[in-house]
Amino acid sequence: MDEHREPEHGGETAEELLRSALLDPTSALSMALKVDGLALADALTVVFHGRMDLGTIQTYVANGKHGEGEALGAGDLLRVPCDLDLGEAGSRDEAEEAYVAQARALRDALVAADTVLAVWQDPLAELAEGEVELRRSTELDVPLPAHRLMPLALVAPERRIVVAAVCGARSLAEGRPPMGIACAQQDVAHVYPLPDDPERCLEDFVERAADHARRTAERLGRQEQSVRRFMELNGGDDFVETA
Repeated sequence: MDEHREPEHGGETAEELLRSALLDPTSALSMALKVDGLALADALTVVFHGRMDLGTIQTYVANGKHGEGEALGAGDLLRVPCDLDLGEAGSRDEAEEAYVAQARALRDALVAADTVLAVWQDPLAELAEGEVELRRSTELDVPLPAHRLMPLALVAPERRIVVAAVCGARSLAEGRPPMGIACAQQDVAHVYPLPDDPERCLEDFVERAADHARRTAERLGRQEQSVRRFMELNGGDDFVETA
């Protein structure tokens, strides 16, 4: 895999971060944080949306760079359950410090997850023996056992395997959220720790999928035999011996 340059987004002052974050200066309901120079996603935009009616500052992530005046539809925004919490701030300065710290925590999480997901690309392609699709979408064909962190996933179409970065739901005031890499295939899904070796994880997931397929086949066989026995009882015929 080609080496990727380190993202350059760590030198802003608190005031610069806050000023550049304003999406709608007139209402100040939404603020954006742009994360670029990423290994796989290239660029992401985090949107913090304050809702007085809900009493929350909700977090969304979109692909690409978006700024003031740009309209984003619901299909562009992935809801990430890692929200800002400025409730402990006693002044504007304290709120600014809290915003910067929490926004940086989420940005660091996105950079780390994107970097790890990029490392998974080659091992997944080797396992699938074919092309791996980079799906930039808020929707996936399979359910995941945890919340997605970014609207980006690796998909091996031939094997129907989806690999995505996931996270636990918690306030950004608690720091960087717990993260992992989820592998999913139809009714099988498992989350692996972010630092785990991708090849080992994929081998484990293939074994889990095969074991699930065996258990499913056994269950369907028992169900079929149950119905057959019921039909025999209903018809009054003798039981047919089965192996």
